[in-house]
Amino acid sequence: MAKRFGPLAPLFAMTCGLLLLAGGHFALGQEAEGEDTTDAVPYAMPKSGPFSPSDIEIQNNQAISDWFRSGHADAASEAFSHWDEEEVVNPVCATCHSGEGFRDFHGLDGTPAGSVEGPINTGGVVDCGTCHNPGLAGIREVAFPSGLMHPVEGVEAACMTCHQGRTSGKDVEAATADRDLDTPSADLRFINPHYATAAASWLGGYGGAGYHYAGKEYSGRFFHARPVSSCNSCHEPHTLEIEFDTCLTCHEASSVEEIRIARQSYDGSGDLSKGIRSDIQANAAVLMALIEDYTRDIAGAAFVYDSHRYPYFFADANADGLADEQDGQPVAFSSWTPRSLRAVYNWKLIAADPGNFAHNPPYMLELLHDSIEDLSGSLGQDVQDMGILR
Repeated sequence: MAKRFGPLAPLFAMTCGLLLLAGGHFALGQEAEGEDTTDAVPYAMPKSGPFSPSDIEIQNNQAISDWFRSGHADAASEAFSHWDEEEVVNPVCATCHSGEGFRDFHGLDGTPAGSVEGPINTGGVVDCGTCHNPGLAGIREVAFPSGLMHPVEGVEAACMTCHQGRTSGKDVEAATADRDLDTPSADLRFINPHYATAAASWLGGYGGAGYHYAGKEYSGRFFHARPVSSCNSCHEPHTLEIEFDTCLTCHEASSVEEIRIARQSYDGSGDLSKGIRSDIQANAAVLMALIEDYTRDIAGAAFVYDSHRYPYFFADANADGLADEQDGQPVAFSSWTPRSLRAVYNWKLIAADPGNFAHNPPYMLELLHDSIEDLSGSLGQDVQDMGILR
Protein backbone atom coordinates (compact mmCIF):
# COMPACT_ATOMS: atom_id res chain seq x y z
CA MET A 1 0.00 0.00 0.00
CA ALA A 2 2.81 2.38 0.93
CA LYS A 3 4.53 1.80 -2.45
CA ARG A 4 1.32 2.46 -4.42
CA PHE A 5 0.11 5.55 -2.57
CA GLY A 6 3.38 6.90 -1.23
CA PRO A 7 2.98 9.52 1.51
CA LEU A 8 -0.82 9.34 1.19
CA ALA A 9 -0.88 5.75 2.43
CA PRO A 10 -1.82 6.64 6.06
CA LEU A 11 -4.65 8.86 4.86
CA PHE A 12 -5.89 6.09 2.59
CA ALA A 13 -5.87 3.57 5.46
CA MET A 14 -7.80 5.95 7.71
CA THR A 15 -10.39 6.51 4.99
CA CYS A 16 -10.86 2.76 4.65
CA GLY A 17 -11.42 2.43 8.39
CA LEU A 18 -14.02 5.23 8.42
CA LEU A 19 -15.89 3.63 5.57
CA LEU A 20 -15.97 0.33 7.46
CA LEU A 21 -17.28 1.93 10.65
CA ALA A 22 -19.94 3.75 8.67
CA GLY A 23 -21.30 0.44 7.47
CA GLY A 24 -20.22 0.79 3.85
CA HIS A 25 -19.40 -2.02 1.47
CA PHE A 26 -15.75 -1.16 0.94
CA ALA A 27 -13.60 -4.21 1.73
CA LEU A 28 -9.97 -4.12 2.71
CA GLY A 29 -7.91 -5.57 -0.10
CA GLN A 30 -10.43 -4.56 -2.81
CA GLU A 31 -8.61 -3.38 -5.90
CA ALA A 32 -9.31 -0.25 -7.94
CA GLU A 33 -12.16 -0.23 -10.40
CA GLY A 34 -11.59 -2.55 -13.29
CA GLU A 35 -8.95 -4.64 -11.55
CA ASP A 36 -9.21 -8.31 -10.59
CA THR A 37 -11.01 -8.72 -7.22
CA THR A 38 -10.63 -12.48 -6.87
CA ASP A 39 -8.27 -12.17 -3.93
CA ALA A 40 -10.22 -9.46 -2.11
CA VAL A 41 -10.45 -9.95 1.66
CA PRO A 42 -14.15 -10.50 2.40
CA TYR A 43 -14.28 -8.55 5.68
CA ALA A 44 -16.87 -5.82 5.14
CA MET A 45 -19.16 -4.30 7.77
CA PRO A 46 -22.89 -4.90 7.32
CA LYS A 47 -25.23 -2.29 5.96
CA SER A 48 -25.66 0.71 8.19
CA GLY A 49 -28.23 0.77 11.00
CA PRO A 50 -29.85 1.80 13.18
CA PHE A 51 -30.82 -1.60 14.54
CA SER A 52 -33.64 -2.50 16.93
CA PRO A 53 -33.00 -5.11 19.65
CA SER A 54 -36.22 -6.83 18.64
CA ASP A 55 -34.75 -7.42 15.18
CA ILE A 56 -31.84 -9.41 16.57
CA GLU A 57 -32.57 -13.11 16.90
CA ILE A 58 -31.23 -14.76 20.04
CA GLN A 59 -31.50 -18.50 19.56
CA ASN A 60 -31.28 -19.34 23.27
CA ASN A 61 -33.47 -16.46 24.42
CA GLN A 62 -36.06 -18.79 26.02
CA ALA A 63 -33.40 -20.67 27.95
CA ILE A 64 -31.96 -17.42 29.27
CA SER A 65 -35.42 -16.19 30.28
CA ASP A 66 -36.15 -19.48 32.07
CA TRP A 67 -32.83 -19.36 33.91
CA PHE A 68 -33.33 -15.73 34.89
CA ARG A 69 -36.48 -16.55 36.87
CA SER A 70 -34.93 -19.57 38.60
CA GLY A 71 -33.29 -19.76 42.00
CA HIS A 72 -29.92 -20.21 40.31
CA ALA A 73 -30.08 -16.64 39.02
CA ASP A 74 -31.47 -14.91 42.12
CA ALA A 75 -28.51 -12.76 43.11
CA ALA A 76 -30.53 -11.17 45.93
CA SER A 77 -31.21 -14.49 47.66
CA GLU A 78 -29.37 -15.50 50.81
CA ALA A 79 -27.54 -18.19 48.85
CA PHE A 80 -25.68 -15.52 46.85
CA SER A 81 -25.85 -12.37 48.98
CA HIS A 82 -24.75 -13.82 52.33
CA TRP A 83 -21.18 -12.50 51.87
CA ASP A 84 -22.03 -9.04 50.52
CA GLU A 85 -20.73 -7.21 53.59
CA GLU A 86 -17.38 -9.00 53.34
CA GLU A 87 -17.29 -8.24 49.58
CA VAL A 88 -15.72 -11.64 48.96
CA VAL A 89 -17.19 -15.14 49.13
CA ASN A 90 -15.66 -17.51 51.68
CA PRO A 91 -13.56 -19.98 49.64
CA VAL A 92 -15.16 -22.91 51.47
CA CYS A 93 -18.56 -21.75 50.24
CA ALA A 94 -17.61 -20.31 46.86
CA THR A 95 -17.67 -23.62 44.98
CA CYS A 96 -21.45 -23.75 45.04
CA HIS A 97 -22.40 -20.15 45.70
CA SER A 98 -20.73 -18.59 42.68
CA GLY A 99 -20.17 -19.68 39.12
CA GLU A 100 -16.69 -18.21 39.35
CA GLY A 101 -15.99 -20.28 42.45
CA PHE A 102 -17.28 -23.46 40.80
CA ARG A 103 -14.93 -23.03 37.86
CA ASP A 104 -12.07 -22.28 40.24
CA PHE A 105 -12.73 -25.41 42.31
CA HIS A 106 -12.75 -27.72 39.30
CA GLY A 107 -9.80 -26.00 37.64
CA LEU A 108 -11.90 -24.84 34.69
CA ASP A 109 -10.29 -21.40 34.93
CA GLY A 110 -6.75 -22.73 34.72
CA THR A 111 -6.15 -22.89 38.48
CA PRO A 112 -5.39 -26.19 40.28
CA ALA A 113 -8.46 -28.41 40.64
CA GLY A 114 -9.74 -29.45 44.06
CA SER A 115 -9.59 -26.11 45.83
CA VAL A 116 -10.74 -22.52 45.43
CA GLU A 117 -7.77 -20.22 44.99
CA GLY A 118 -9.88 -17.05 45.03
CA PRO A 119 -10.56 -14.40 45.84
CA ILE A 120 -14.13 -14.88 44.62
CA ASN A 121 -16.06 -11.65 44.33
CA THR A 122 -19.64 -11.31 45.53
CA GLY A 123 -22.50 -10.83 43.09
CA GLY A 124 -22.00 -14.09 41.24
CA VAL A 125 -24.68 -16.74 40.72
CA VAL A 126 -24.96 -20.17 39.13
CA ASP A 127 -24.43 -18.74 35.67
CA CYS A 128 -24.40 -20.20 32.17
CA GLY A 129 -20.70 -20.96 32.43
CA THR A 130 -21.32 -23.19 35.43
CA CYS A 131 -23.35 -25.82 33.60
CA HIS A 132 -22.33 -25.17 30.00
CA ASN A 133 -18.58 -24.99 30.46
CA PRO A 134 -16.98 -27.38 27.94
CA GLY A 135 -14.51 -28.38 30.63
CA LEU A 136 -17.25 -30.33 32.42
CA ALA A 137 -16.68 -33.12 29.93
CA GLY A 138 -13.30 -33.70 31.51
CA ILE A 139 -14.66 -34.18 35.04
CA ARG A 140 -15.06 -37.92 35.53
CA GLU A 141 -15.92 -38.14 39.23
CA VAL A 142 -17.07 -36.02 42.14
CA ALA A 143 -16.02 -36.46 45.78
CA PHE A 144 -18.78 -36.69 48.41
CA PRO A 145 -18.43 -35.82 52.13
CA SER A 146 -18.46 -39.53 52.99
CA GLY A 147 -15.32 -40.03 50.89
CA LEU A 148 -17.23 -41.62 48.01
CA MET A 149 -15.89 -40.83 44.54
CA HIS A 150 -18.95 -40.96 42.31
CA PRO A 151 -18.60 -41.14 38.50
CA VAL A 152 -20.30 -38.36 36.55
CA GLU A 153 -20.86 -37.31 32.97
CA GLY A 154 -21.24 -33.77 31.65
CA VAL A 155 -23.54 -31.45 33.57
CA GLU A 156 -23.98 -34.09 36.30
CA ALA A 157 -20.69 -32.75 37.64
CA ALA A 158 -22.37 -29.44 38.46
CA CYS A 159 -25.46 -30.98 40.05
CA MET A 160 -23.51 -33.52 42.10
CA THR A 161 -20.91 -31.02 43.28
CA CYS A 162 -23.38 -28.54 44.70
CA HIS A 163 -26.26 -30.69 45.98
CA GLN A 164 -24.37 -33.19 48.12
CA GLY A 165 -24.32 -31.34 51.44
CA ARG A 166 -21.16 -30.71 53.44
CA THR A 167 -21.20 -33.54 56.01
CA SER A 168 -22.05 -37.22 56.18
CA GLY A 169 -22.95 -39.92 58.65
CA LYS A 170 -19.24 -40.53 59.14
CA ASP A 171 -18.89 -37.09 60.72
CA VAL A 172 -21.60 -37.95 63.22
CA GLU A 173 -20.05 -41.35 63.89
CA ALA A 174 -16.66 -39.79 64.58
CA ALA A 175 -18.13 -37.16 66.91
CA THR A 176 -20.13 -39.65 68.98
CA ALA A 177 -17.77 -42.62 69.06
CA ASP A 178 -16.63 -44.02 72.44
CA ARG A 179 -19.13 -41.92 74.40
CA ASP A 180 -21.96 -43.00 76.66
CA LEU A 181 -25.06 -42.85 74.47
CA ASP A 182 -27.24 -41.02 76.97
CA THR A 183 -24.78 -38.66 78.67
CA PRO A 184 -24.93 -35.01 77.55
CA SER A 185 -21.62 -33.45 76.58
CA ALA A 186 -20.77 -29.82 75.99
CA ASP A 187 -18.19 -31.06 73.47
CA LEU A 188 -20.94 -32.24 71.13
CA ARG A 189 -22.26 -29.70 68.68
CA PHE A 190 -25.06 -29.93 66.16
CA ILE A 191 -23.72 -31.21 62.84
CA ASN A 192 -25.45 -29.59 59.89
CA PRO A 193 -25.90 -31.59 56.66
CA HIS A 194 -26.31 -28.23 54.86
CA TYR A 195 -29.03 -27.41 52.33
CA ALA A 196 -30.71 -28.77 49.17
CA THR A 197 -28.98 -32.14 49.53
CA ALA A 198 -30.77 -33.82 46.63
CA ALA A 199 -27.72 -35.64 45.25
CA ALA A 200 -26.87 -37.03 48.69
CA SER A 201 -30.45 -38.27 49.10
CA TRP A 202 -30.47 -39.80 45.63
CA LEU A 203 -27.35 -41.89 46.28
CA GLY A 204 -28.77 -43.16 49.58
CA GLY A 205 -26.73 -45.62 51.59
CA TYR A 206 -24.20 -45.84 48.77
CA GLY A 207 -23.45 -42.15 49.25
CA GLY A 208 -23.43 -42.44 53.04
CA ALA A 209 -25.17 -39.15 53.68
CA GLY A 210 -27.17 -40.28 56.72
CA TYR A 211 -26.10 -41.76 60.01
CA HIS A 212 -26.35 -45.55 59.63
CA TYR A 213 -27.20 -47.51 62.75
CA ALA A 214 -25.14 -50.61 63.46
CA GLY A 215 -26.59 -53.84 62.15
CA LYS A 216 -28.91 -52.10 59.66
CA GLU A 217 -28.82 -52.21 55.88
CA TYR A 218 -29.72 -49.18 53.80
CA SER A 219 -31.03 -48.72 50.28
CA GLY A 220 -28.48 -47.41 47.82
CA ARG A 221 -28.93 -45.14 44.83
CA PHE A 222 -32.59 -44.73 43.91
CA PHE A 223 -32.91 -46.13 40.40
CA HIS A 224 -36.07 -44.83 38.83
CA ALA A 225 -37.72 -46.23 35.72
CA ARG A 226 -35.68 -45.63 32.59
CA PRO A 227 -35.11 -43.15 31.07
CA VAL A 228 -35.67 -41.21 34.32
CA SER A 229 -32.12 -41.66 35.53
CA SER A 230 -30.59 -38.19 35.90
CA CYS A 231 -31.36 -34.79 37.40
CA ASN A 232 -32.43 -33.40 34.04
CA SER A 233 -34.78 -36.35 33.56
CA CYS A 234 -37.15 -34.73 36.05
CA HIS A 235 -36.04 -31.11 36.33
CA GLU A 236 -36.20 -28.61 33.49
CA PRO A 237 -32.54 -27.56 33.53
CA HIS A 238 -33.12 -23.81 33.34
CA THR A 239 -36.29 -23.19 35.36
CA LEU A 240 -35.45 -26.14 37.68
CA GLU A 241 -39.16 -26.96 37.76
CA ILE A 242 -40.43 -30.53 37.76
CA GLU A 243 -41.56 -31.79 34.37
CA PHE A 244 -44.64 -33.50 35.75
CA ASP A 245 -45.82 -34.84 32.39
CA THR A 246 -42.96 -37.33 32.55
CA CYS A 247 -44.35 -38.69 35.83
CA LEU A 248 -47.76 -39.26 34.28
CA THR A 249 -46.26 -41.87 31.98
CA CYS A 250 -46.38 -44.30 34.91
CA HIS A 251 -48.15 -42.58 37.82
CA GLU A 252 -51.75 -41.51 38.24
CA ALA A 253 -51.72 -38.35 40.33
CA SER A 254 -52.57 -34.68 40.08
CA SER A 255 -49.22 -33.56 41.53
CA VAL A 256 -45.78 -34.94 42.32
CA GLU A 257 -46.61 -34.84 46.02
CA GLU A 258 -49.54 -37.22 45.54
CA ILE A 259 -47.51 -39.99 43.93
CA ARG A 260 -47.33 -43.17 46.01
CA ILE A 261 -44.71 -45.82 45.39
CA ALA A 262 -45.84 -48.52 47.85
CA ARG A 263 -48.94 -50.48 48.77
CA GLN A 264 -48.28 -50.36 52.48
CA SER A 265 -48.54 -47.62 55.06
CA TYR A 266 -45.26 -46.58 56.66
CA ASP A 267 -46.66 -44.07 59.14
CA GLY A 268 -49.19 -46.36 60.78
CA SER A 269 -52.19 -44.48 59.38
CA GLY A 270 -53.18 -47.22 56.94
CA ASP A 271 -54.06 -44.50 54.40
CA LEU A 272 -52.81 -45.56 50.96
CA SER A 273 -54.66 -42.84 49.09
CA LYS A 274 -52.05 -40.18 49.90
CA GLY A 275 -48.59 -39.77 48.45
CA ILE A 276 -45.48 -41.31 49.98
CA ARG A 277 -44.42 -37.76 50.87
CA SER A 278 -47.11 -37.74 53.57
CA ASP A 279 -45.70 -40.88 55.19
CA ILE A 280 -42.23 -39.34 55.28
CA GLN A 281 -43.52 -36.08 56.72
CA ALA A 282 -45.57 -37.89 59.37
CA ASN A 283 -42.62 -40.00 60.48
CA ALA A 284 -40.35 -36.96 60.51
CA ALA A 285 -42.83 -35.24 62.85
CA VAL A 286 -42.82 -38.30 65.13
CA LEU A 287 -39.03 -38.26 65.21
CA MET A 288 -38.88 -34.58 66.14
CA ALA A 289 -41.38 -35.13 68.95
CA LEU A 290 -39.23 -37.99 70.26
CA ILE A 291 -36.10 -35.83 70.09
CA GLU A 292 -37.88 -33.19 72.19
CA ASP A 293 -39.07 -35.79 74.72
CA TYR A 294 -35.66 -37.40 74.91
CA THR A 295 -33.71 -34.17 75.49
CA ARG A 296 -36.17 -33.14 78.17
CA ASP A 297 -36.54 -36.48 79.99
CA ILE A 298 -33.13 -38.11 79.43
CA ALA A 299 -30.73 -35.23 78.83
CA GLY A 300 -32.57 -32.96 81.25
CA ALA A 301 -32.70 -29.97 78.91
CA ALA A 302 -35.13 -28.39 76.49
CA PHE A 303 -34.55 -26.69 73.15
CA VAL A 304 -36.42 -24.66 70.56
CA TYR A 305 -35.96 -25.11 66.83
CA ASP A 306 -35.69 -22.10 64.51
CA SER A 307 -35.31 -23.01 60.84
CA HIS A 308 -34.22 -19.46 59.94
CA ARG A 309 -31.23 -19.14 62.27
CA TYR A 310 -28.09 -21.26 62.44
CA PRO A 311 -27.45 -23.53 64.36
CA TYR A 312 -31.26 -23.94 64.43
CA PHE A 313 -31.43 -25.59 67.87
CA PHE A 314 -31.31 -23.20 70.82
CA ALA A 315 -31.35 -23.63 74.59
CA ASP A 316 -34.65 -23.13 76.41
CA ALA A 317 -33.80 -23.59 80.09
CA ASN A 318 -37.21 -22.52 81.40
CA ALA A 319 -39.12 -24.42 78.68
CA ASP A 320 -41.16 -21.37 77.73
CA GLY A 321 -40.81 -22.02 74.02
CA LEU A 322 -38.39 -19.11 73.53
CA ALA A 323 -34.65 -19.31 72.96
CA ASP A 324 -32.47 -18.26 75.86
CA GLU A 325 -30.40 -15.17 75.10
CA GLN A 326 -27.00 -13.93 76.16
CA ASP A 327 -25.75 -10.49 75.18
CA GLY A 328 -28.73 -10.19 72.88
CA GLN A 329 -27.95 -13.38 70.99
CA PRO A 330 -29.73 -16.76 71.17
CA VAL A 331 -27.82 -19.46 73.03
CA ALA A 332 -27.08 -22.58 71.00
CA PHE A 333 -28.32 -25.84 72.52
CA SER A 334 -25.36 -27.70 74.01
CA SER A 335 -26.84 -30.69 75.82
CA TRP A 336 -26.60 -33.20 73.01
CA THR A 337 -25.98 -36.85 73.76
CA PRO A 338 -24.62 -39.24 71.13
CA ARG A 339 -28.09 -40.77 70.78
CA SER A 340 -29.90 -37.48 70.25
CA LEU A 341 -27.20 -36.06 67.97
CA ARG A 342 -27.44 -39.08 65.66
CA ALA A 343 -31.22 -38.81 65.46
CA VAL A 344 -31.35 -35.05 64.96
CA TYR A 345 -28.73 -35.26 62.21
CA ASN A 346 -30.89 -37.72 60.27
CA TRP A 347 -33.95 -35.55 60.85
CA LYS A 348 -32.19 -32.46 59.52
CA LEU A 349 -30.78 -34.35 56.53
CA ILE A 350 -34.30 -35.34 55.53
CA ALA A 351 -35.63 -31.84 56.15
CA ALA A 352 -32.79 -30.35 54.06
CA ASP A 353 -34.08 -32.01 50.89
CA PRO A 354 -37.65 -30.89 50.11
CA GLY A 355 -37.75 -33.41 47.27
CA ASN A 356 -36.67 -36.36 49.42
CA PHE A 357 -39.90 -38.24 48.65
CA ALA A 358 -38.91 -38.34 44.98
CA HIS A 359 -35.14 -38.53 45.23
CA ASN A 360 -34.97 -41.60 47.48
CA PRO A 361 -38.09 -42.43 49.53
CA PRO A 362 -36.87 -45.88 50.72
CA TYR A 363 -33.71 -44.37 52.20
CA MET A 364 -35.64 -41.56 53.90
CA LEU A 365 -38.06 -44.02 55.50
CA GLU A 366 -35.21 -46.25 56.67
CA LEU A 367 -33.34 -43.40 58.34
CA LEU A 368 -36.53 -42.22 60.03
CA HIS A 369 -37.53 -45.69 61.24
CA ASP A 370 -34.13 -46.48 62.72
CA SER A 371 -33.82 -43.10 64.42
CA ILE A 372 -37.32 -43.44 65.88
CA GLU A 373 -36.60 -47.00 67.00
CA ASP A 374 -33.40 -45.97 68.76
CA LEU A 375 -34.95 -43.01 70.61
CA SER A 376 -38.23 -44.71 71.48
CA GLY A 377 -36.38 -47.65 73.02
CA SER A 378 -34.54 -45.36 75.41
CA LEU A 379 -37.88 -43.77 76.33
CA GLY A 380 -39.51 -47.12 77.02
CA GLN A 381 -41.65 -47.10 73.88
CA ASP A 382 -41.95 -49.69 71.12
CA VAL A 383 -41.77 -48.55 67.52
CA GLN A 384 -43.93 -51.51 66.51
CA ASP A 385 -46.76 -50.19 68.67
CA MET A 386 -46.64 -46.99 66.64
CA GLY A 387 -47.28 -48.92 63.43
CA ILE A 388 -44.26 -47.29 61.79
CA LEU A 389 -42.63 -49.48 59.15
CA ARG A 390 -39.18 -49.53 57.67
